[in-house]
Amino acid sequence: MGKTRSAARGKASAAPAGPWGGRARPNPNPFEVKVNRQKFQVLGRKTRHDVGLPGVSRARALQKRTQTLLKEYKERDKCSVFRDKRFGEHDSSISPEEKMMKRFALEQQRQHEKKSIYNLNEDEELTHYGQSLADIEKHNDIVDSDSDAEDRGVLSAELTATHFGGGGGRLPGKATQQPGGGEEPPKSRRELIEELIARSKQEKRERQAQREDALELTEKLDQDWKEIQALLARKTPKSESGGRKEKPEPDAYDMMVRELGFEMKVQPSNRMKTEEELAREEQERLKRLEAERLRRMLGREEDAHSKRPKHLSADDLNDGFVLDTDDRRLLSYKDGKMNVEEEPSGDPSGGESREEEEEGEGWSEGGPEDSDSPDGHSDLESDAGSEDARGPDGLESDAEGEDASERPQRGQRPSPGEQLTRDDRAAARAELPYTFAVPESCEELKSLLLGKSTEDQLLVVERIQKCNHPSLAVGNKAKLEKLFGFLLEYIGDLAASDPPELGVIDKLVLPLYNLCQMFPESASDAVKFVLRDAMHEMEGTVETTGRAAFPGLDVLIYLKIAGMLFPTSDFWHPVITPALLCLSQLLTKCPVQSLQDVVKGLFVCCVFLDYVSLSQRFIPELINFLTGILHMATPNKQSQGYTLVHPFRAHGKNSELLSVSDEEDMATWQRRSLPLQWAGGLKAQTETEANHTRLSCLAVCLALVRRCVVAYGPLPSFHDIAQPLRALLTEHLSARCYPPTLQDLSRSILTEMESQPRHCRPLVCEKSKPVPLKLFTPRLVKVLEFGRKQGSTKEEQERRRLIHKHKREFKGAVREIRRDNQFLARMRLSEIMERDAERKRKVKQLFNSLATQEGEWKALKRKKFKK
Repeated sequence: MGKTRSAARGKASAAPAGPWGGRARPNPNPFEVKVNRQKFQVLGRKTRHDVGLPGVSRARALQKRTQTLLKEYKERDKCSVFRDKRFGEHDSSISPEEKMMKRFALEQQRQHEKKSIYNLNEDEELTHYGQSLADIEKHNDIVDSDSDAEDRGVLSAELTATHFGGGGGRLPGKATQQPGGGEEPPKSRRELIEELIARSKQEKRERQAQREDALELTEKLDQDWKEIQALLARKTPKSESGGRKEKPEPDAYDMMVRELGFEMKVQPSNRMKTEEELAREEQERLKRLEAERLRRMLGREEDAHSKRPKHLSADDLNDGFVLDTDDRRLLSYKDGKMNVEEEPSGDPSGGESREEEEEGEGWSEGGPEDSDSPDGHSDLESDAGSEDARGPDGLESDAEGEDASERPQRGQRPSPGEQLTRDDRAAARAELPYTFAVPESCEELKSLLLGKSTEDQLLVVERIQKCNHPSLAVGNKAKLEKLFGFLLEYIGDLAASDPPELGVIDKLVLPLYNLCQMFPESASDAVKFVLRDAMHEMEGTVETTGRAAFPGLDVLIYLKIAGMLFPTSDFWHPVITPALLCLSQLLTKCPVQSLQDVVKGLFVCCVFLDYVSLSQRFIPELINFLTGILHMATPNKQSQGYTLVHPFRAHGKNSELLSVSDEEDMATWQRRSLPLQWAGGLKAQTETEANHTRLSCLAVCLALVRRCVVAYGPLPSFHDIAQPLRALLTEHLSARCYPPTLQDLSRSILTEMESQPRHCRPLVCEKSKPVPLKLFTPRLVKVLEFGRKQGSTKEEQERRRLIHKHKREFKGAVREIRRDNQFLARMRLSEIMERDAERKRKVKQLFNSLATQEGEWKALKRKKFKK
């Protein structure tokens, strides 16, 4: 719906002429004029649509849609064309007779079709075999059957034809001929039914007779078969039975199926207990075992509540009743007369028998079934022994206590039960307690652990943790946090002892690790405190004397344990990072003055490699220390090819500390690992033992060098890093007559170094001048017209113009379609509103008429009531 200039011209021509005879332009409303202002003026450009009339354009478009689109919308369902819908009217291939038949069939079908699927009252007659179902439902011809129960459900052909044959006065095929040649008159329905009943009874009697005859023949046949069966019965000979085919054995699949059938089904299990529940159960178990141990140690009997009598039913006859005491007396004669004197209560035989009886009761009652300890055989023995001292009523009597104290004075031999009780008490005293309180200081912990075996120390620490689990009480967490520090201090004391107890330290690492997992913050604080103390001590020594010695074995053990308790591969860690700094300080500030320092330094290098085994972090102090150790093993230092860094010196007192010149000592040396006890202190050694120690240190150093080569081989600067080590191994150590083991190790290290690829090459100046790049001639494009896209031909410009025009027309068409849809929507809404207003008017009119009628009826009713 574009704007046309013709319409504008028509409007202008309709305006009155001016005074000079020209056309007078209408004066537009200033409020309907829209001025399209331009940002800047361009010379030579024609301005169009600088002034627009949107109101006039909108009214013109609305008028045009009203004349065209609205007219089509109102006539959308109207049709003024006659269409011939007769069947086959324009089909020449169908004959007129077929056309008539088809039209008649369609007409009948149209008549029988239901006008509405919701109308159930249409006249439609249903039939069955030509008879109306409405007549059949009246049940005018119901016939009762006199047949017995055996013939129920059996219908003859006549009966079926009578009831379901579609009705009719006679049965089909039943017309009879009269003797004169004419047909008999048809029988009535009653006569036919009577004949049918008689015939059915006759058939029933015939079937009964046939059934009886068949039963008699069956019985006779069975009797004859029994007579013949006796003649046919005979045994099968063994030769024939042996020749039969044996039953095949089941295959593997059948056997597996049978096994699966007899397989035990999975039983439901209890739920998994939480950590708090397990800790509570363990604490209760240890408390119960401790109470049993204390009872056995003191020789007390079991509590009365633990020996409560079992529940006795009303029908119990007390068949298991046994007298607690034996009051019978031995029958004796003296001078031919019966001796009836009472035996003294202190008779040793009676006491012994009584004790033996009590001992038997104790063993029978204290068997494995009544033991509370699931994992201690000593509990079984101690339970049995502790029950030997019981009296008849389960309590320890004072009289027996007095007898036990008086028997040694009288010089009598103690009874077996008493001896067993004493042994049991001694065993209970020697046994470890099951419950422990958390020690408040390191001295208390030492008093608990010193003097015990390694297994007992571990057991004591484990029971302390279980009895004081954080989930059992509020203050247990703080106590166990202190226990970690006490254990760490105790390990330091064990390492500082002479000789150091390294086996106990190795076993105590596991409880330390468990406590560290439970309380990581307090554990890290304790380890940092120990390391900080060691570093402060070393710094103080450096400030006072100018140099520091390697720390004791306790600090080295602390550094090793820190790497086992905390992750060493982190980029930064609150414990491992200070530990790495401490290790680097030890390798750079502590000079090597003895074989003991060499052992300590090599141990620090081992710990360093363990720390960086996962992160592959480069440690220059480690390479420098190993280079210095190898330097100490080389006697000839004329041409070095490497540079030493503090704390090592090229020449000095200890520059040849590891040098060995005795060939006999080299021949008798065997490679073995360096014991860690040497870091705590070396005993006085002979010259041969000292040389063997030097060779062992050199072997350990070469092994560490090999580990460094494997770890740092992928680094781009590996060959530069390993250059001092390569110089020492090739120029100095290879010339010495070291044992074959060391020579093989040295050659394997050199092979590993050479096998590592070179990742970088040194910078070298090029010999010739580089060839310059080729330069292309620039392409010059002529400017055809300002403001247009350049670099295109006329065909391309025409194509772009058409594309632009198509886009513009497409947008205009979409805009007009959208406006047409909006116009139609307004028209539909107006129609709906008109229909609603008309319906409201009619409803209001109906209500008015009904109100008028109601008023008139009430007025008439009042008149009648007054009368």
